[in-house]
Amino acid sequence: MLFNYKVLNPTGTEETGSIDAINVDVAISSLQRRGFVIESITPEGGEGISAKFSGLFEHVKLKELVMLSNQISILFNSHVSVLRIFRLLAEGTENPLLQKKLGEISDDIQGGESLSVALEKHPDIFSDFYVNMIKSGEESGKLSEAFAYLASYMERESALITKTKNALVYPAFVVCTFFGVLTLMLVLVIPKLADVLKESGQSVPFYTQIVMDLSDFVIHYGFFFLIFVVIAGAIFWKVGIPGAANGWSSIKLNIPFFGTLYKKTYLSRISDNLDTMLSNGVPMLRSIEIAGKVVGDPTYTAIMIEAGEKVKAGSSLSEALSGKEEIPSIMVQMIKVGEETGELSTILKTLATFYKREAEQAVDTLVGLIEPIMIVSLAVAVGFLLASILIPIYNITANIS
Repeated sequence: MLFNYKVLNPTGTEETGSIDAINVDVAISSLQRRGFVIESITPEGGEGISAKFSGLFEHVKLKELVMLSNQISILFNSHVSVLRIFRLLAEGTENPLLQKKLGEISDDIQGGESLSVALEKHPDIFSDFYVNMIKSGEESGKLSEAFAYLASYMERESALITKTKNALVYPAFVVCTFFGVLTLMLVLVIPKLADVLKESGQSVPFYTQIVMDLSDFVIHYGFFFLIFVVIAGAIFWKVGIPGAANGWSSIKLNIPFFGTLYKKTYLSRISDNLDTMLSNGVPMLRSIEIAGKVVGDPTYTAIMIEAGEKVKAGSSLSEALSGKEEIPSIMVQMIKVGEETGELSTILKTLATFYKREAEQAVDTLVGLIEPIMIVSLAVAVGFLLASILIPIYNITANIS
């Protein structure tokens, strides 16, 4: 790979040129060995605007990462070298982003870096949890088993996520229908009925006036309001608002029914992460730290960080987690039993399975509740809109009669 550089030579004179190297790190090392002070170094050609723009839409799906881990595990068992494995997978994958990343990892490995260090350079695909599992596999000489564990873990995560998404498809459709019908009513139906009321010259009830004002707002400002919501949502999603993540975490964990689902999902994730890492020789402190990072919720992340500090100070895991409202006492007691019997990994595996099953049942219960609630809400809302207009019209007709 060719890199263009701008450097200061040992005499202090600026020089430009190009160097052929496996990757940018090797290029930098080669230039520094010559006594150059590097001002800039970039791959020849760089990335065009179109490439950068298309990169915004590229991502690696969890299922692809599961398949990748399984393939690596199989190839390791077949005694294929690490470099050869990643070269083969880079050639065989259809995802352009993953193909690019695997190629860069191959170059780093060929340049002398360990697999875990090469993976660590791509946090958008390989999480701290993933990298530390591989690092543990390297230290124990069980890389194949580490990749197999990761594939199994991610399959469980993928199954729960897929089940949750599929279960919420119909409720999401009902919600979209709900707002679609309301919008059509406010834009097409209500204005015509409101004209009849205005022409009569009679006063209208306050609830009718609210509906008429809402209809005017949607007609005149609805499009701009929608644009504002989309832009604000994009900014919030990309940049975030200080403190908003913690606030939203507190709200969603306390929403009836939904809060239970979130809590059980996070507890399953923590148990599964700890079990997977401890089973593969990752130290307790590091396991707690990583479990906190990858759980996906600020509240539980803070709990795990605090637990890590207590364990570092000499407490057991069960003691560190006790007294937390978000951690059920039964979970703390089971972890304590696992610590006393030396079967902590088995207990964590049991907890992960239990909370995963509980989360799946919570999803099923929610779906059963959401469907009738949304249908009834849609009927009530449409009925209210019509009643708020038709009742005054009926009164006008009755007075004329």
